Amino acid sequence: MKKKPIIATELLKGQGLGNQLFCYVTTRALAYAKGYDFSILNKELLDCMYFMEIDCGLNTTKEKYKEKYYEKEERIFIGNSRHDIEHGCYITGVDNRLLSLDRTTLLYGNMQDETYFGKYKKEIKEWLKVKPEYDCMDYSRENLCIINIRGGEYTSNPELFLRRKYWLDAMKMMRQIRSDMEFMTVTDDIAAAKRILPEVKAYHFDLAGDYTAIKNAHYLILSNSTFAFFPAFTSDTVQYIIAPKYWARHNVSDGYWASEQNIYSDFWYLDRSGKLYTAEECKKALDRYKKKSPYYKKIGQKLKGMPFMVARVKSKWFVYRDLSIRAVRSLKRRVKSRIKD
Repeated sequence: MKKKPIIATELLKGQGLGNQLFCYVTTRALAYAKGYDFSILNKELLDCMYFMEIDCGLNTTKEKYKEKYYEKEERIFIGNSRHDIEHGCYITGVDNRLLSLDRTTLLYGNMQDETYFGKYKKEIKEWLKVKPEYDCMDYSRENLCIINIRGGEYTSNPELFLRRKYWLDAMKMMRQIRSDMEFMTVTDDIAAAKRILPEVKAYHFDLAGDYTAIKNAHYLILSNSTFAFFPAFTSDTVQYIIAPKYWARHNVSDGYWASEQNIYSDFWYLDRSGKLYTAEECKKALDRYKKKSPYYKKIGQKLKGMPFMVARVKSKWFVYRDLSIRAVRSLKRRVKSRIKD
């Protein structure tokens, strides 16, 4: 009997749990679509998902794979941050070659486009099924919206860490759906959540608690972090999901997405002016932007000379502006605290 091809990926240390889950799900979905076997290398990195029984497929080693495939990568070099000047801003969309794999292959990449796995939501709910004893429903109320604020290393990156206005605009939208809407924050960084949204009670449970609070919510306001995607995607309760337009460059983009892969059909996307867009509207707007944007004509080209110098000045201005906003906000908090005392 002929052996089936194997579609595999190697999980990497420092990749982040949300990114690892995307690699896992996409690899398994691509194999499932073809009737192939699958394998997850470095599967011990998923041991933290103790509240699930995750099947990592066949036990294989890296040496087995003669063929490796790296998902396409597109970056634009732009002065919205030091990172985007030096390394480029990741803007990649779907790589259709992943959909036509026909032999044993070891995959590497971002692998976050819904095209890879979207039609298998029913199966993914089983692949990422939470064990009953960990499936907390304590915060699954019809008038409770869960806010997921990502802190940590995000807080030192003004192009990445979502501003207070985003959260307030999103809460306003949720109150238009239900006038009695209440809010609760689930976060990896209590201190950051209290600074950016002090009026909302913030919690950080264990991994299972954070994951299931998001998964079992009826309403969600998400950050631009991958951690919350699969609990939102596999939810049986969620009715409305708001996420930041332009994803990882919500704060600074003039139309590009970081990345295009993070436009998902079940999400509503909120822009900086407080307006909501469907995923389809976002895709159409991006298509128009690509045709006229000078950045898309220079994909992969690093900045040099005067454009490089201008970009550096621009990126520093974003940092100083962010620090000024934080200083003013901190001063206001201290003044209010003294008045109360």
